[in-house]
Amino acid sequence: MNHHPKAASRVEHVFELFDTDGNGFIEATDIELMTNRVVTAATGSDQGAKDAIRAAFERYWATMATELDDGDGRITVEEFRPFVLNPEHFGPAVDQFADALSALGDPDGDGLIERPVFEALMKAIGFGHENLHALFDSFEPNAQDQIEVEVWRAAIVEFYEPENGDTRGNHLIPAQAR
Repeated sequence: MNHHPKAASRVEHVFELFDTDGNGFIEATDIELMTNRVVTAATGSDQGAKDAIRAAFERYWATMATELDDGDGRITVEEFRPFVLNPEHFGPAVDQFADALSALGDPDGDGLIERPVFEALMKAIGFGHENLHALFDSFEPNAQDQIEVEVWRAAIVEFYEPENGDTRGNHLIPAQAR
């Protein structure tokens, strides 16, 4: 399967974010740390939403570990990139994550995500300030500086599309990697 270079750049950046200890591998402890940071940032969300994002991160890890781990408990970027960019293998995990993260961003359940909530969640994942605001602005927020939950959910799924070189998720790639 051919991957658009920007799709590969997006996924490589996600690898860097998931590698929370910076040792060049994604391990269960990295996913646990990321999960805890996101749950902590979701101050207005109820326990059900927090449990859903925990389950989504756990599925991310379980999917990768089942398919990619050679017994050492570590995933390399070389293993990660083609697998994550394969919708047949990783699509269900992405869908669950998109559902959970976008719902976590809507603690009051009105179908809208306020910029400060979006910012807190995206910073907890590790995305840069300017990048995450550029992404939020690309969603064309309303006069109250809110975006629709479904718009963000769709963008999360788009982010992992292997042939898509022109997704709003490109805003999240640091400038030097674009």
